Amino acid sequence: MSKIVERTLDCFELFADQQRPLSLSEISKLLGIPPSSCHDVLSALRQRGYLYELTPRGGYYPTLRLHDIAKTIAEHDPVLLRAEVILKSLRDALDESVLLAKANGLQATYLLSFESAQPLRMSIRVGSNIRSLYATSAGKALLGCLDERALRAYLKTAVLKRNTPFTVASRTALREQLDAGRKRGYYVNREESIEGVTTLSAPFRWRDALFLVTVAGPTTRIEPQIASAAQQVLEVCRQLEMHQDPSR
Repeated sequence: MSKIVERTLDCFELFADQQRPLSLSEISKLLGIPPSSCHDVLSALRQRGYLYELTPRGGYYPTLRLHDIAKTIAEHDPVLLRAEVILKSLRDALDESVLLAKANGLQATYLLSFESAQPLRMSIRVGSNIRSLYATSAGKALLGCLDERALRAYLKTAVLKRNTPFTVASRTALREQLDAGRKRGYYVNREESIEGVTTLSAPFRWRDALFLVTVAGPTTRIEPQIASAAQQVLEVCRQLEMHQDPSR
């Protein structure tokens, strides 16, 4: 990533973290970049309407321009629009947290998160990445969608560290889990990432991109309904995948 792009993104993340107007010298110090470079970034953002200066030397603060642009983009994302309605319904039906992640290579980022209404529930921040490829159901679903060559390359170098006593302990065992997941269409994490938490995930594709739907909750609640929950997740993935772009 170019330095100017990184500094621009760092600048917005700094305002979100500090939640107050910041002067050029404060931004320069907090981000560890030269004042001249900081000035260039701030000047460009101010000229484009992304920042405003409260008063001369009174500090800078973001305008609503970034929010409005992000809102417009989100409102016109077809898969997210459809997924939001469907995944909320799945959350309501199961009363467990339901998540949507998009894969990018050997990583996946959560795009939507709908929490259970129950006091004890899983909470995942939108924008965060999956915790592990081998110890989460979303990670296993991603691995299960790799072609044989890519999977072999991953398994050759994978280091399977134990997160809990239940974490998969060997590459052979992991491959067996992935083979089983492919056959049934969904993947399970039984307390491999966090003790007391069970998750299940299934993949679907939209415009050549891989997405992962996950249901997560306490093992005591998930385990008794795992077969039913899995079928509902598979049906959700089928619904989301079958609405392909008619122009293709």
